[in-house]
Parts: sequence; C-alpha cells; structure tokens
Amino acid sequence: MKKITTLIFFLLAVLTAHAGRVITHTLHSDVMNRDIPVTVITPDDLTGPLPVVYLLHGAFGNERSWIDIKPNLPEIADEKRMIFVTPAALNSWYFDSPIMKDFQYETFMTRDLIAFIDSNYPTIARREGRAITGLSMGGHGALFLSMRHKDLYGAAGSMSGGVDFRPFPLNWNIPDVLGEMAAHMDSWNSHTVVGQLDRIENGDLWITFDCGEDDFFLEVNKDLHKRLLGRGIHHDFTTRPGGHTSEYWANSIDYHLLFFQKYFGSN
Repeated sequence: MKKITTLIFFLLAVLTAHAGRVITHTLHSDVMNRDIPVTVITPDDLTGPLPVVYLLHGAFGNERSWIDIKPNLPEIADEKRMIFVTPAALNSWYFDSPIMKDFQYETFMTRDLIAFIDSNYPTIARREGRAITGLSMGGHGALFLSMRHKDLYGAAGSMSGGVDFRPFPLNWNIPDVLGEMAAHMDSWNSHTVVGQLDRIENGDLWITFDCGEDDFFLEVNKDLHKRLLGRGIHHDFTTRPGGHTSEYWANSIDYHLLFFQKYFGSN
C-alpha cells in the first residue's frame, strides 16, 4: 500500500509540474508587405512584469529553430521567469537591405516586433528588461541590432556569430541582400558587427559572445574580441570545444541565459 501511495504522489507531481507556454503569432510588416511568423515562449504563470530574451535563428532557420535545438525552452522560461521571442527572418542577416524592399528586418525587429510583444505580454518594457542573442547569422543580428539600438536592448550575445562576413563574400545569400561585395564595399563594411563599434562605449551594453574552436567563424570572433579590448569595452568572450552545430548552441544558450539573468537581476 505504501508503494502504491508513493507512486500516486509521484504521478501527481509529474502531471502538475509546470512548463511554459508556446504560441506562434503571425505579424504583418507594412514596410515589407509580408507576414512574419513569431514564436513566443512564456512561463506558465504570466504574472509580470517579466524580462524578454529575443532569440535569433541562423541562416536557413525559422521561428521554430530554437525550440528544435533546445526543446526544454518552455521549462527554462518557467524556471527563470523569462519570455523568449523567436522571429522568422529568412536569410536577411537582420538588417534593412539597401537593395530589397521586402527585406527590412532591422525595422521589423526594432519597431514592429518589440511594440507587439510589449503590447501583448506583461513585459518589462524598457531596455533594462530586454536582451537579445542568436546563433550564426542570428549572432550577427543580435550584436548588430543591439549596438545600433542600445536604447532598446540592455544586454546582447552571440553564439558562433558571423560578426564579420566579409571573408565569406559568396555565402548565405549575403550578396542578395547587400549586392555583390566588390561593387558594394561600403555597404558590406557598414553592415557588419565590427562596423558598429564606434556606436558604443564601455558600459552601454552587457555583451557576451562565444565560438567553438572548430568553427569557421572562430577567427572573426577573436578579431571582434581584440577590437573590443582595444576600445576598452568590457565583455565576456569564450571559446569552447565544438563546431558550428546544434549541439554546441544547445550548450551555449545555457551560459547566455545565466549572463542575462545576472543582467536582469542587476536592474
């Protein structure tokens, strides 16, 4: 009888254990005239206000990429009392394309998406309650957007980020959104993360980024680290064993969320 009672209590605990909620919205962007899917992951208890972490996917990803990489994000949202927002962005690199009118993702991310999230969820609707990070193309996007909009984001990160894509002039549809590099060099320079460093000073952002030792983006990340050191901008930079893989990012995101938790707690 005692074993049966124990089993019943165990089953009840499993059945009543909380996990976060997952919902996908479709937002219409007027500037791009396109509908954009956005997945939002929240704690089960939506008593707010709550901090928001924007999670950006990589090239050829979508709004479900982070759930696929880290299936326990709903449980993490519940445990850490955070909201996660993962928009679809095609292979846009998260900037406003100077040559494609229907690829204006910087405007969408900073104007439309934040306004929608803050209007529909119990958020801390100021920079002290927002962080942004991503993988690969999304790592570029997170640092690019945060450095250009430090009034919107207080903390930013990048995992295996393409923080300087100029060594890869034919990859990931970048010529489609910026034009061919040789003919549009100024545009390529001004749309990299390293091209935004004159926009920030030490203390403007909490910054963390990392890259695997076997990753093809390792050298550009090391270069970004050196440039930040040269400017006296405090940041966390880590290299770990691993390549450009989902397994690497599933591990890396845990460290980013700890970093953001510390940032939110400081405010």
